[in-house]
Amino acid sequence: MTHPRATLRLQLHHGFTFDDALAQLDYFAALGVSHLYLSPVTTAQPGSMHGYDTVDYGAVSAELGGEGALRRLAAKVHERGMGLIADFVPNHMGVGGAHNAWWLDILEWGRHSAYARHFDVDWHSADPALRGKVLMPFLGAQYGEELAAGRIELKFDPIAARFYVQYGPHVCPICPTEYATLLQSANRADLNTLAGPFQGVTTQPEDQARATAGRDALRAFVERAGVEPIEFVLQSYASTDPVTRDRLHRLLERQHFRLAWWRTATDEVNWRRFFDVTALAGVRVERHDVFEAVHKLVFRLYADGVIDGLRIDHIDGLADPREYCERLRQRLTSLRATPPFIVVEKILAHGEWLREDWPVQGTTGYDFMNDVGALLHDPAGAAPLAETWAAIAGDDRPFASYALQARREMLAAYLCAELDHVTRALHRIAREQPGTRDTTYASVHRVVAHLAMHFPVYRIYPSNGLRGSLDNRFFDVALEASRRALPRASLAALALVDGWLGGRAPEPAASSGNGGGGANNSVKPARAAPAGASASNSAPPNTPLSHALIAQRTALALFSQLTAPLAAKATEDTALYRYGRLLSRNEVGADPDDFTRTQPDFHAANRLRQKRPLGLLATATHDHKRGEDVRARLAVLSELAGEWSATLRAWSTLNQTHRRNDNTAAAAWSPGPTAEAMLYQTLVGCWPPELDPGDEAGVRALAERVSQWQLKALREAKLRTNWLAPDEAYESECQAFLFDILAPQRRDGFLQALAGFVARVASAGALNTLLQTVLRMTSPGIPDLYQGTELWDFSLVDPDNRRPVDYALRKAALDDEAPAAKLKDWRNAHVKLATVRRLLALRARAPELLREGEYAPLAVSGAQAGHVIAFARQHGNEWAIVIGTHLAAGLLDGDLPLVAPERWEDTKVELPKACAQATLHDWLSDAAHTVRDGNTLLLRDVLQGLPVAVLSTLARA
Repeated sequence: MTHPRATLRLQLHHGFTFDDALAQLDYFAALGVSHLYLSPVTTAQPGSMHGYDTVDYGAVSAELGGEGALRRLAAKVHERGMGLIADFVPNHMGVGGAHNAWWLDILEWGRHSAYARHFDVDWHSADPALRGKVLMPFLGAQYGEELAAGRIELKFDPIAARFYVQYGPHVCPICPTEYATLLQSANRADLNTLAGPFQGVTTQPEDQARATAGRDALRAFVERAGVEPIEFVLQSYASTDPVTRDRLHRLLERQHFRLAWWRTATDEVNWRRFFDVTALAGVRVERHDVFEAVHKLVFRLYADGVIDGLRIDHIDGLADPREYCERLRQRLTSLRATPPFIVVEKILAHGEWLREDWPVQGTTGYDFMNDVGALLHDPAGAAPLAETWAAIAGDDRPFASYALQARREMLAAYLCAELDHVTRALHRIAREQPGTRDTTYASVHRVVAHLAMHFPVYRIYPSNGLRGSLDNRFFDVALEASRRALPRASLAALALVDGWLGGRAPEPAASSGNGGGGANNSVKPARAAPAGASASNSAPPNTPLSHALIAQRTALALFSQLTAPLAAKATEDTALYRYGRLLSRNEVGADPDDFTRTQPDFHAANRLRQKRPLGLLATATHDHKRGEDVRARLAVLSELAGEWSATLRAWSTLNQTHRRNDNTAAAAWSPGPTAEAMLYQTLVGCWPPELDPGDEAGVRALAERVSQWQLKALREAKLRTNWLAPDEAYESECQAFLFDILAPQRRDGFLQALAGFVARVASAGALNTLLQTVLRMTSPGIPDLYQGTELWDFSLVDPDNRRPVDYALRKAALDDEAPAAKLKDWRNAHVKLATVRRLLALRARAPELLREGEYAPLAVSGAQAGHVIAFARQHGNEWAIVIGTHLAAGLLDGDLPLVAPERWEDTKVELPKACAQATLHDWLSDAAHTVRDGNTLLLRDVLQGLPVAVLSTLARA
């Protein structure tokens, strides 16, 4: 299978399986995508709606239909000349519950489990109560409370012949070293006999085999005698009686796990999590044996031709992403002759690009989503909108200040354990040398916290324990900010930590001849590794790594595995819900302070994309905060900043009587000024174009959706409520405010005002949508469609953006009519669907032209030149000319998202000389244009029927 032309992302779950996808295959093929891009197919926690909580890497999810259904889908996909790309999660697994066999094994056998090194567990915790144990912070209340309430119970599985403790859905196996004691507690001869094989069993691997034999005998006994004798054992550890409850407690204290209240995880979790999600445990995929075990299924599916490529989730969670990508590509290349297709989910900060030495096709497209989104914003609106927000919030700080404050809070309240892990790794290095052994834990902790808080990107990618020049470009930003923020007494510790985090080659372990000299006298600066060097290639073959190098690499990995989740939690999941200048810039992968992209900036970014022409181009994902059409409409407010500011004030006054007063704080009311302002933006952004304010059922359905968003937004903001300690009274008042202002009796008041303002901006928003769609389809790279977004995408944050897709509606709307012919009925979004289909057809006709063809910005002149973006794509003798209307809300006269031809006046696009006298066919209107008169095209001719045009030397068949 060749590389993709266009992908379509499908979110699979028990309500939309492989067979459901197969049933829509004719539609997907007719739409024109070349590859289906599936959410994770491995077995996840039962009922998972996303698949990112894998519990079994070795089996295709039965809830999705199992491997047979996946192979049926693949066969039919390949019959049509299409392909499959699978999302894959190497960084973490779902834990808790009762379905992850690897995790259950380490709960049972501790550090001697065959899977003990599969997870990032700290078996040598500084807390004596956790040494050799795994914290299990899944209890709903304090351990003693839950134990006394009888919610922690000893049970027996007759099929597995296994004793275990159960708490709700969570299962923790009892170590077989306890089985002899357990069986003897019933004081029965038959059970005493069964206890014999377990006498003296230890956790050592050779004894685990003895335990297996003992279990076989126990299983045979239960098959003959039933489970009634075992009930005597369970009664001896029942939590209903103080004596037996104490016995159960002492049994639990001897296990390789420690049951704990879920709130303890923030401070005490001794294993790496995905962000701060305690149900997801980090996997040590950097180990060769773990890498092979984790990828066993996908390698087999790839070797068999079932899947054609991989999308790697959360690449920044891995210890060494570059080395992982190298190993993955090598293994896939060894399995099939065709080069593997690999893209990675990577959030890139402003000015950051995917490392050139990563052997992947590119990213999943958040960078493009940010660039095209920023292009839709008018720079003239930045300052007045910021002033309006400052007046509402009583705070004129830029977003960066909000993000820094959020980072400080995340480290203090959510990622304490992760910060502690990094600090202890660095403190151990300090203790190795006489010259640094008096460096205190507290001083290192303080330094690491500041470095992490000020880190400008998700993470760095050092090689073999040393930072390269690209790493230092970002690390030095945090270093300088920390120097300014830390007290003078901490600067010595900062210098040491700088070295231990890859600034210098590691110092050999101390010996008796080292004396007590200072570290700075004995450490010689080392040349940093080249930016492209790989950790796997930096040492001679079979050269054992020194203890000092291992320690430094460990500290660097832990630091990177702290900065990445800190950036995500503080920015994406906190600050973006606090700062609301314009919510269309509050998106994954975006920086609200980076308000806009100029056309030259956008062109420059597209030219850089040509270096990796197989990267994805996304405008919507399963993780977006707001749908692509919500953002496109809200971007119009940047062109109407003054009008929007006045509208906000008017609506706030209009709805003042619906606010709830908070009796606990005289100045507080619900929802509060910032939450209210964000709510109005959200309503404007997601109001369906065809919704009438008098449609009570339709308005109510919208209110229910927005209510889900509102609850998540308030908790993510972590200001007056949060996930850890929700203020349900405040949340209820906010919901009541929302439903009050959208109540049927408000149809002639706020509802009418809201619908009227939406009508004012909706056509300009639709124009933005068409421009965004065309740019995604014609920029260098591979356009990625998210399920259902070929019609309107007015979705909000998950789970709203993962709602079922009405494919019957989309099939019925699919025809061969030109998009321009559908513009008059633009509210039904058929014009968007037709645009997608036409440009996918052009990509099928000339795959290289739009994917990797040369890219050249085109000059525009005339009265309205500032409202046009244009560029050419060329591959051999094939040409495509892309022209779009840009920032034109002020040029729209009527209801259509189209600038009247006469408003363009003398505006024209200058074409490449090679197009002289050529006849260009517009794939979006079916019009033909012959290039004359100085090799230019007049906008009044080209954009007569649609605000965008894609002209090509290739005519439609």
